[in-house]
Amino acid sequence: MIPMSYLSISNRDQAKARARELRAELAAAGTPVSHSEALECVAKELGYRDWNTASARLSNMPEVVLQVGDQVSGRYLKQAFDGRVLAVREMAGGTAFEVTLEFDEPVDVVEFESFSNFRQRVTITISSAGVSFTKTSDGVPHLVVERTSIGLV
Repeated sequence: MIPMSYLSISNRDQAKARARELRAELAAAGTPVSHSEALECVAKELGYRDWNTASARLSNMPEVVLQVGDQVSGRYLKQAFDGRVLAVREMAGGTAFEVTLEFDEPVDVVEFESFSNFRQRVTITISSAGVSFTKTSDGVPHLVVERTSIGLV
């Protein structure tokens, strides 16, 4: 079984599934824990104080790739970035999302050495996998983004 990445958890059912995985992993390693202890561990992995807080927050989270306030990283026009999600809008019945990102540091989007063009905030449409539909002339997606931590707004 492939372990679920805690970064991909966006609802309560996924968190419970992660707790079952964690419980099985710990039991196989000789450290059995109760299901409630596993739920508490998952809550901590996700950055919540306890399972009750995580459960309440996750029950209200829609199935979207990113949420406002999430910390993210990735590549924009071939340049690495870290940043934060400022806005998310679902499109096409949840198959695409318009996201506005603010980069921690401005990104130079020009490949030429003779001049630069820095961007710190971008709005772009991405798939549910976090990849833009638009591509550079050599076929590289303009944006590839993934959540690095859940932002509690």
